[in-house]
Amino acid sequence: MRAPLSWLREYVALPAEVTGRALAAKLIDAGLEVETVEQAGADLVGPLVIGQVLAIEELTEFKKPIRYCQVDVGIDNGANGTTRNIVCGATNFAVGDRVVVILPGGELPGGFKIGARKTYGKVSEGMICSVRELGIGDDHAGILVLPPGDEPVGTDVIELFGLRDDVLDIAVTPDRGYALSIRGIAREAAVAYGVPFSDPADIELPTETAGAYPASIADPSACDRFVLREVRGFDPDAQTPMWMRVRLFRAGMRPVSLAVDVTNYLMLELGQPLHAFDRGKLTGPIVVRRAEAGETLETLDHVKRTLDPEDILITDASGPISMAGTMGGLNTEIDEKSADMVIEAAHFDDIGTARMVRRHKLHSEASYRFERGVDRELPLYASYRAARMLADLGGAEVVPGVTHAQAPVERVTVTMAAGHPDRVAGVTYGRDTVVRRLEQVGCAVEGDDPLLVTPPTWRPDLTDPNDLAEEVIRLEGYENIPARAPRPAAGRGLTPQQRLRRRVGRALAGSGYAEVLNFPFVAAKDWDSLQLPADDARRVALRLANPLSEDEPLLRTTLLPGMFKALARNVGRGFGDVGLFELGLVFRPRPEAPARAPRLAVDRGPTPEEIASVDAALPDQPLRVAAVLAGEREPSGWWGKGRPATWADAIEAARTVAREAGVELTVKADQHAPWHPGRCAALYLGETLVGHAGELHPRVIKAYGLPPRTCAMELELRRLGDPVSPTAPHVSPYPVATQDVALIVDGAVPAADVEAALRAGAGDLLESIRLFDIYTGEQVGEGRKSLAYTLRFRAPDRTLTAEDASAARDAAVAAAAERTGAVLRGA
Repeated sequence: MRAPLSWLREYVALPAEVTGRALAAKLIDAGLEVETVEQAGADLVGPLVIGQVLAIEELTEFKKPIRYCQVDVGIDNGANGTTRNIVCGATNFAVGDRVVVILPGGELPGGFKIGARKTYGKVSEGMICSVRELGIGDDHAGILVLPPGDEPVGTDVIELFGLRDDVLDIAVTPDRGYALSIRGIAREAAVAYGVPFSDPADIELPTETAGAYPASIADPSACDRFVLREVRGFDPDAQTPMWMRVRLFRAGMRPVSLAVDVTNYLMLELGQPLHAFDRGKLTGPIVVRRAEAGETLETLDHVKRTLDPEDILITDASGPISMAGTMGGLNTEIDEKSADMVIEAAHFDDIGTARMVRRHKLHSEASYRFERGVDRELPLYASYRAARMLADLGGAEVVPGVTHAQAPVERVTVTMAAGHPDRVAGVTYGRDTVVRRLEQVGCAVEGDDPLLVTPPTWRPDLTDPNDLAEEVIRLEGYENIPARAPRPAAGRGLTPQQRLRRRVGRALAGSGYAEVLNFPFVAAKDWDSLQLPADDARRVALRLANPLSEDEPLLRTTLLPGMFKALARNVGRGFGDVGLFELGLVFRPRPEAPARAPRLAVDRGPTPEEIASVDAALPDQPLRVAAVLAGEREPSGWWGKGRPATWADAIEAARTVAREAGVELTVKADQHAPWHPGRCAALYLGETLVGHAGELHPRVIKAYGLPPRTCAMELELRRLGDPVSPTAPHVSPYPVATQDVALIVDGAVPAADVEAALRAGAGDLLESIRLFDIYTGEQVGEGRKSLAYTLRFRAPDRTLTAEDASAARDAAVAAAAERTGAVLRGA
């Protein structure tokens, strides 16, 4: 809402020294969001006066129209008296017209200085101005021709039209619809400065018993007040006065015609949207109702709209003529010949209007106000003021009588303890202050304690004690609430799950991975890109009711699509050696869940049963961790060739996560999309599958544009069991004994099985085991392989002898032979 300071001063007795910036500071303290204060016309320098064209000489020797004009400016310069010769390229004025002239020495907005200079072979002693050059409009097609008036030639235009003004630009929050008007902002300014406020809606209505154009309300849930007044004999050629045009432009609206400008002007001033119908284009009584199936309406923007049964319409015998509170119909619009008009003012349902606006994507200044709540008492007063202005400015005759259809509406009353604002703010205001502040915003207050408060009709947002407490607190000043350090209750710190999540993140970051945070949204085509089978459970995903993008309307069931897209973006920007990880939720629908979550009451807290019903409707949301890596895992350099990332690095990332949970994973070969069928590992904790790791399938790599041999890992944290606090291992002070062993096994035997057998057989003395060589060839036989391990033995309480180490090694080899058929190489 743009509010010129001069307009506000008409209704609030602000001190003369108050500037726009000073008022903005006061309004901000009162809770309004003043974004900017524009000093319109501050760079405009006179003399800028009304002139009258005396003669025009057409200069025809140029390629474009040029006119040499004699203009009476009312200021005697001693040479030609009050006449000035001015060269002008506009052709939309004639001899006798009144125009705006800036004389030498003046300056137009933008630093355009005016002087006497020779142009087109003539000396021009000033400039005839357009509205755009004056900064009061966008039209630059011709100069500004003033309507007839009593102001003499030579009158200062800057003061006459208020070309210098401070304009406050206020971002109005949805709960303060009253501030979308000069009336509402002026009331706030009056309270802020403690000065009188004159209500522009406080006018005396004539006593009228007759009705105007017939109208009725068919659906009281759509409209509870509908007012019509008639005017006849309006002069279609009547011009909008300059003061109104300037104010409309300053407030952000484009002047159109007098009839339209009057309705827009009063909407800005009072906050009540108005609409004028051409009386001659109406057929039969007007009815406010909901739309019927199949109805259409061509609106003023020349769009033919198919209406929804929930739309609120103004109709006559021909059908819909307006989308109520939003935009009028083309068939009944005011045109250049309209002389008889029906002025409509109403109070439409805010929710119904908001839904209609969003349904048709049709936003207007009127709907913007109806959505936020309009004063229900305004239609009678606003419509009468519109009729009187059309009569005063356009020569119309106001037809006696008014049509006033309404549905009964019960006034809202709020019971509040007198000390409630004190408890909310932690400040002692006292009953008298509370009552005074509530009365300043228009509330009627009764009783001692508790208070029975009736909010004003222009404040439909005041519905409970906390709303009233906010009014008291903001008017008393948020800055007067003392600052105290918070005193939180002693907490228990992070939960074990939170600590595990942080440890996992630090461990992966320490391993060279960079954390990413992806949107949890995916597309249905991602399932095909991941090569998921048709019956894969990951294809069952929840669809968002209002997605950010129609390209990704589903909630993810796996972290991998987002990881792949993040990797592709990094590679596309020149970072080929990348390791990324993400910790995030996935959303797995429960088969037994209801189709829709229950709607809970908002006037009380939910019961345990209601909470359980909501939980039952939610999808399963396990926390997962995923990693993806491509390029070189160990970089190349002067020290030699690097090492590319392989499936083993993806498995090691999973083991890194498991170590932070205090467990150790078992790795088994598997086939699971989107991994390569021959390079995919299933990760187990005991008999529980916790995830997969390995190299991606070539088709997946191609679908996402990833580097060749890209690897990935994904596992579910909750399947690692309850988090355990990490403990420091015991470090033995005694020396280590190292034994190497090479075992020949069948080529199909996994190395992990051989390692598990060695661990089991070696006993408690085994400190660590490491596979350092794999050999296949003629020496071990076809279909066989040799696995060489280093076994480290250490005792916590003594130095091991060679016999102790050898015995432990022999026991490990024996266990491997028994479980996997391993044979000691060279035996």
